[in-house]
Amino acid sequence: MMALSADPAGSLPPWAQDLLHLWFHQMSGADWFRKNDAVDAMLARRFGRWLEALLGRPAQEFLTSPRMALAAVLLFDQVPRNTQRGSARSFAADPPAVSITRGAITRGWHCAMDRDERQFLAMPLMHSEDIRDQRLSLAYFAKWHPGTLPFARSHWCMIARFARFPHRNDVLGRRATPKEQAAIDAGFSR
Repeated sequence: MMALSADPAGSLPPWAQDLLHLWFHQMSGADWFRKNDAVDAMLARRFGRWLEALLGRPAQEFLTSPRMALAAVLLFDQVPRNTQRGSARSFAADPPAVSITRGAITRGWHCAMDRDERQFLAMPLMHSEDIRDQRLSLAYFAKWHPGTLPFARSHWCMIARFARFPHRNDVLGRRATPKEQAAIDAGFSR
């Protein structure tokens, strides 16, 4: 399947065009899934102000096209996880990311996306602490990106077991239960 075609000239704001191009044409799996201080700093420099400026906007504003939705999901889900690593702010944009993801999937926009685009569109579901989002994540990844299903399952297991991700407790100021701490200590921190 081909990647989403470009939107008509001028229909995407520059930050969205830049983020989509960077993420899918200049970065790769090594950049996406491994901690890299240089990548984190570059994302903060290029997109940090856009994240702050757009964070309070209604999710509906980003559901104008498949490419706009995908860019917004990257901005709200992936950028803070890199630029705010280790702080509560890395999860602050999760609610709009989930709303945009759900809206894009409801519209069927994921069907025209390539493998990597489909994966990142649905990542907010995997990152959500809501069991309903986790169930949707399992169904989505089973159908659209089966290679990622084991990761989706591990996230679902944590939410099904604890109703939250215990590895976030410290940065979110939450107290870990003894069972959560035992799971973290045993390496079950996803």
